[in-house]
Amino acid sequence: MFNFDNYGELLALLHNSIIAGALLGIMGGLIGVFVMMRDLPFAVHGISELSFAGAALFLLLGLNVVVGSVVGSLAAALIIGVLGVRARDRSSVIGVLMPFGLGLGVLFLALYPGRSANKFGLLLGQIVAVDDPQLFWLGGVAVVVLGALAIMWRPLMFASVDPEIAAARGVPVRALSPVFMIVLGLTVAMSVQIVGALLVLSLLVTPAAAAMRVTASALWVPVLSTVFALISVVGGILLALGGSLPISPYITTISFTIWLICRFVGAQRARRGWSRREADRFDPAPEPV
Repeated sequence: MFNFDNYGELLALLHNSIIAGALLGIMGGLIGVFVMMRDLPFAVHGISELSFAGAALFLLLGLNVVVGSVVGSLAAALIIGVLGVRARDRSSVIGVLMPFGLGLGVLFLALYPGRSANKFGLLLGQIVAVDDPQLFWLGGVAVVVLGALAIMWRPLMFASVDPEIAAARGVPVRALSPVFMIVLGLTVAMSVQIVGALLVLSLLVTPAAAAMRVTASALWVPVLSTVFALISVVGGILLALGGSLPISPYITTISFTIWLICRFVGAQRARRGWSRREADRFDPAPEPV
């Protein structure tokens, strides 16, 4: 099943893919914490469908696919952010957007006369084909996303845990929500380029969900989530070099295995009263000025 002959030569050919995977792992691991805390896994799936439709449209028109993916993601993020303020409204908006985006994407791919590999790459990822322009785009988006998260990390954490108390203490809860959705949309757009629209949840949801199974610490949840995402992406790429399958199944299998292990560990520790003690330590409130 695995053949590691000439592994060093293959590794040198995929250095762009490894760098892209590492950047995506860092972004996905960090923003996934807020996706879980704000109950947005369904929104991630909805945004990825519109991102897929945007990328498919730009592929059909002969334009930059990455730009199309970003346009689709931002459009979906803004629609969800504006129309889906309440959880019930958000779910219904996403439920409407998902089939619409998927249908548009399938239509654009059906009309595309080019190679079939480009079509499936948008759905299942094409990390082995990351070229210098794509890496440049990913690096630029990573700087924007990580910079935005660094600036609004603490107030966003507070607003995600308890929005009413955060608003009462002067945190701009309403302003943070659309800004976060834009940052999420950018991250989803880049993830679609790597693992495809169908598997984006494996990077933006599973690592954070696994980390929350073993700790409730405001420090260790993002640290473990990022480590898990990096192991999933980079580990999947390194394994795929010696295997005969596409990269995506390796990434999703590693990510799912980590979640299973964390779930087992978390269940064992919860029986000893660990969860309550750790949760009591959590205080995301900003320091008084």
